Amino acid sequence: VQLQASGGGLVQAGGSLRLSCRASGRTFGSYAMGWFRQAPGKEREVVAAINKTGVRKNYADSVKGRFIISRDNAKNTVYLQMNALKPEDTAVYYCAADYGGQGSYSHWGQGTQVTVSS
Repeated sequence: VQLQASGGGLVQAGGSLRLSCRASGRTFGSYAMGWFRQAPGKEREVVAAINKTGVRKNYADSVKGRFIISRDNAKNTVYLQMNALKPEDTAVYYCAADYGGQGSYSHWGQGTQVTVSS
């Protein structure tokens, strides 16, 4: 599966953005999906994850209550709705696919930059 992330940009603190990640192929529903981010000088961290059916979702503590992960298997797309953005959310955001939901992300998108100004 190939992943194409989009939707990043520059936003003021308190604003919102929605990231999208579209997958190629016909097996999208077989993958758990995750959003990760990496800020300059920091390690990559998981932001949110969603299982194959979209029923189970997990979030990093830093984004709970502000970010929402969702997926539309008919459109081969996973979303990350980001609300109440903070300057510390500034990072390159990546989507990733975990075949079968085994906990190992084997496919990665190219990343999209999110910059939150104070």
